[in-house]
Amino acid sequence: MTETNENPIIEITAMHKWYGDFHVLNDINLQVQQGERIVICGPSGSGKSTLIRCINRLEEHQRGSIVVDGIELTNDIKNIEQVRAEVGMVFQHFNLFPHLTILDNLTLGPIWVRKTPKKEAEDIAMMFLEKVQIADQAMKYPGQLSGGQQQRVAIARSLCMKPNVMLFDEPTSALDPEMVKEVLDVMIQLAEDGITMLVVTHEMGFAKSVAHRVMFMDAGKVVEENNPHDFFDNPQHERTQLFLSQIL
Repeated sequence: MTETNENPIIEITAMHKWYGDFHVLNDINLQVQQGERIVICGPSGSGKSTLIRCINRLEEHQRGSIVVDGIELTNDIKNIEQVRAEVGMVFQHFNLFPHLTILDNLTLGPIWVRKTPKKEAEDIAMMFLEKVQIADQAMKYPGQLSGGQQQRVAIARSLCMKPNVMLFDEPTSALDPEMVKEVLDVMIQLAEDGITMLVVTHEMGFAKSVAHRVMFMDAGKVVEENNPHDFFDNPQHERTQLFLSQIL
């Protein structure tokens, strides 16, 4: 665990989630400090994506607590909206509106949720499109862009909301191999900017170069958690060793 006196930006305590009888998340405890970058890995069905989807209430937990930036996630819609306004999410599939231009996709949230004036929202959108290196595509539609470009648009769209935390749910797994690097490069740049990031991914090179901590999940539990150096070079748990031997 990261030792610090600051209040964690995310604090998950004794959290459980079920789908019917299936215990998908089992006693999850996690503290994330401002600016920390955590990579979550594990086999399919281990609960990784469900965990990060609980952090902005796309999934509902049944027991325990999740506190994001001082706000506890409960059934209170106001709390959920407050948390979602502070937490950006990038999915495996880009979830862009196909009938809107790239620029309109980026300005929709700031204009409607943040009440940002249109001109200001467009200036912010162009700044983030520059950052992800596709400002020249602003007036195109999502269908005219490659998968890698669409995912960079999705990242820029999240950044336009000026979130405190970014969640990435396997952001490169739907991409052709040659497009993976361009998205990871953008994420590495974000990491250098100091944004708090939780990333579910199988990209272990990214984990080694960017993460402060790597968490390995299996069967709904956090099996092992460590800094990247010790996690990869000296995994403690038999299950972690097996997983790493299969993917590295």
